[in-house]
Amino acid sequence: MDRMKRRSFLKQTGVMAVALVVPAREKLRAQKQSKARKEEPDYTSRVPKYTFADTLGEQEAQLKTNPLILRFIESRKKMAGDPYRPIYHYVNPENRLNDPNGLCFWKGRWHLFYQAYPPEDPRQHWGHAVSNDLIHWRDLPYAIYPNPERCCFSGATLVEKERVIAMYHGTVVGNMVAVSDDPLLLNWKKVTGKAVIPMVNPDGSVPPYRVFDPCIWKKGGVYYSLSAGTLPNGPGGKRVRANFLLRSKDLAKWEYLHPFVEDDRYSLVGDDGACPYFWPIGDEHILLHFSHMSGGKYLLGDYDKKRDKFVVTAGGDFNFGPYSPAGVHAPSATPDGKGGVIVIFNMNPGKPTKGWNQIMTLARRLTLEPKDELNRLRIEPAGDIESLRYDHQHVDAMNLPANEEVVLKNIRGNTMEIIAEIDPKKAPMVEMNVLRSLNRQELTRIMFFKDRGYRHREFGRRSAYSKKISSLITIDSSYSSILPDVKSRAPETAPVFIDKNEPLKLRVFIDRSVVEVFVNGKQCVAMRVYPGRADSVGVSLRSQGKDAELKSLDAWQMKNIYK
Repeated sequence: MDRMKRRSFLKQTGVMAVALVVPAREKLRAQKQSKARKEEPDYTSRVPKYTFADTLGEQEAQLKTNPLILRFIESRKKMAGDPYRPIYHYVNPENRLNDPNGLCFWKGRWHLFYQAYPPEDPRQHWGHAVSNDLIHWRDLPYAIYPNPERCCFSGATLVEKERVIAMYHGTVVGNMVAVSDDPLLLNWKKVTGKAVIPMVNPDGSVPPYRVFDPCIWKKGGVYYSLSAGTLPNGPGGKRVRANFLLRSKDLAKWEYLHPFVEDDRYSLVGDDGACPYFWPIGDEHILLHFSHMSGGKYLLGDYDKKRDKFVVTAGGDFNFGPYSPAGVHAPSATPDGKGGVIVIFNMNPGKPTKGWNQIMTLARRLTLEPKDELNRLRIEPAGDIESLRYDHQHVDAMNLPANEEVVLKNIRGNTMEIIAEIDPKKAPMVEMNVLRSLNRQELTRIMFFKDRGYRHREFGRRSAYSKKISSLITIDSSYSSILPDVKSRAPETAPVFIDKNEPLKLRVFIDRSVVEVFVNGKQCVAMRVYPGRADSVGVSLRSQGKDAELKSLDAWQMKNIYK
């Protein structure tokens, strides 16, 4: 691996996060970077940029004839025939897509930003879409353009009464802040016009923290921000996740405090804390983030506001294996105003697709179970999904004979929602196969293993869950495609706690090249899949070893949100 490739690799994996004791070579490199920055290279974007009016009516009128919007419309038309491009999950209108950023609710609308790569200047800009219901998304012009930063990397937003604040990482220079206050958040102004948390101190030294993906919140009239990174204080000096806390009174000058998270026993050695989002949830707080090693993750705990520390009490994952290929990637999250948190992830491809690559998951609503529950985080689909449904099909209760596949003849499609309730009884495994071809040459398996997960015990005291065993939900794409350029993902297997007499409730969303499975409102597994056969649209059920019972099944075809 040559020097440049090795440097890029280390940066992406978080290994270049700066230790508290800075070696001489780091100081030398920082001085060189500082000297290079003094030359002030011009990173002005080549993408056309427009200034919009301050009233909603005028903005809407301008958007009707805006050249970027017209270009987006034509681009969507050209790619609409791609058999793997989803029709009700958000996909950007042109070129590539990466992390979602700055999800927020402003003046009655949901705003989603994301790392976009405009074709005439494929450096990261902040793309922009707006929705009234978290389902039907409308493209808006690019929101934040690079310069003085080279690229606009990931970040978060904070909604105040009179404005929205975006804080994000600007490559080469440091963390940036921009503000907007117009009805559709079309016009953005960068605070100070330069990095507010620079990569290098004025004297050329490296700060005692990593300057990378930030998030932002406000407490007691003061702004707080986390900057993502790692510290070399893991076992054997290995790097572990760290998020560095800074504060500011005016968004322009920031003071470093300390590493933010305490008592984290849930992150893996090698994880980093990229794309952080720190929000209240129920009576606790949640830190959603992304690991360049293991994907989307979360920590739950208590926010000690006196010490400005986050004390972790629980944690978990949003994907269960590497984030690529075909897995869940980074989050973007915001409070829903009702004690919960809305989160959207991007998902990585598992097959080359011309002109585009990644997609967004459906919006998910996160809430908390009571504190005596092991699986505290509830995960359910958010938004007006019902508005997409048509051509309803129903299947009555039936026995599922042991070891026999039951094909549901009237349930077919590759853009569907399926809601099924199953009593596994004593069967060790029940499965639903979707995107199934007639001869089973292709199929995606959704498998439920009752009481086959970890045993949770609390020794030395009596507890309602001292012997509770989790079940497992698996989605398997090993046989999803016969195409030679598809990278199948290793089976995704997640724990889910189902009570003794609680039926299995599956809510399955199929959208051409993505399958998302919600389980009893307690877990979600998702995966990109790419069937190669035209007849891979079937659905079947199967019970392994012993009989099970289908209580009911309902299915709908889903409308295209872009028409």
